[in-house]
Amino acid sequence: MIDDPYAALGVERGASAEDIRKAYKRRARESHPDLNPGDTGAETRFKAASTAYDLLKDPDKRARFDRGEIDASGQERPERRFYREYAEGPEATYHTSRGFEDIDLGDVFSDLFGQRGRARQAGTGGGFALRGQDLQFGLEIGFLDAVFGASKRIVLPGGGPLEVTIPQGVNDGQTIRLRGKGAPGMGEGPPGDALVTITVAPHPLFRRVGDDIEIELPISLDEAVLGAKVEAPTIEGPVKLTVPKGASSGQVLRLRGRGVKRGEARGEQRVRLRIVAPPAIEPELEAFFRSWRETHAYDPRKGMGK
Repeated sequence: MIDDPYAALGVERGASAEDIRKAYKRRARESHPDLNPGDTGAETRFKAASTAYDLLKDPDKRARFDRGEIDASGQERPERRFYREYAEGPEATYHTSRGFEDIDLGDVFSDLFGQRGRARQAGTGGGFALRGQDLQFGLEIGFLDAVFGASKRIVLPGGGPLEVTIPQGVNDGQTIRLRGKGAPGMGEGPPGDALVTITVAPHPLFRRVGDDIEIELPISLDEAVLGAKVEAPTIEGPVKLTVPKGASSGQVLRLRGRGVKRGEARGEQRVRLRIVAPPAIEPELEAFFRSWRETHAYDPRKGMGK
């Protein structure tokens, strides 16, 4: 768990939202485990940056952290145990034997906790009920776990485990509410809820836009000119893709029904082509293009700026 989200991203406390976003992208690139094989500390740095960004990208959470109301994981700092101090402290005798029998604890705790605290009448006595505090957690999951759904475990402040079911197609920044899994209530009050905010780790190949998936696919010069059947990765495994003759860099090919599924609807996958020259230009290839240029030259930039 990080102590200072600003330090985790390498920014000052007064940094702008854009500076924070840029710092997170830089940290994610530098420390992503898939891009740093053999670096045992990369995953730790990546998770710390993701947790920090999850808090600081939200203006409300950031302000609450700056005021000391929540910690770096987004969890509210423990509130004072007013009831215990009031009912069990040194002055407890005043509640029963010194003329204060008419004090309404429901009114007292309503003042302290708003609607969370109230008194219940049971026979001749009153039963105090205070709803438990909601607990906030941050959970980072993999890109494909967000696409297909998963089950993850988090650890509660007391050390106990809590299983979190990640729904299929969950979005980055989405909060999952687990009813009754928060802090226990006081007196006859029910427990609070656990609020789990999801951070989705970036993927080295796939990028999500809504329910669509985007990738960039390198192709060779001859594949672009002559067309070809090439293998393209998708979230469910590789598929054969037809590159048309005369393809250009930046051209987008669409794979219907290969995006994120939510309910009955499913997005598409967009494949953006990128022509890559061979690593070394052979003499035969150079001679061919010199000859071709003499009789077939054209200007792809014609008309730009007009």
